[in-house]
Amino acid sequence: MKTLRIEALTENLPNVLSFIDGELEANGCPIRVQMQIDIAVEEMYINIASYAYAPNTGDAQIDIDISGNDPKVATIHLYDSGVAFDPLAKPDPDITLSVDERAIGGLGIYMVKQTMDSVSYEYKNGKNHFVIVKNLVDEPDA
Repeated sequence: MKTLRIEALTENLPNVLSFIDGELEANGCPIRVQMQIDIAVEEMYINIASYAYAPNTGDAQIDIDISGNDPKVATIHLYDSGVAFDPLAKPDPDITLSVDERAIGGLGIYMVKQTMDSVSYEYKNGKNHFVIVKNLVDEPDA
């Protein structure tokens, strides 16, 4: 498992994605799957950087573990010691409504839930722990 500890600042997002992409590329991840993972990691990391702490006061830990042989699976853990917040607890947005009718917020985590194979959250020992799991095999469109 590879680990990155980084200040939870939005301007550190390129470093976070570089870390994730380096591991994915080293394991032959298809670009389409890599892009889906990047969007999910970006959504969760920006939430940590924007809301978990008072400005410029916290850090984040991101672990990536790629295991399995056929198919390979990426498991990405995002930890922070900020305010407890379960992004999975909110109901999914009603995407049948027009943009004008829809409540603000919630679309990003909805996309994460739709594109990843599994997502989970727990608050334990004073830390938020969000887990993203994605099979690294590119599946054709249905």
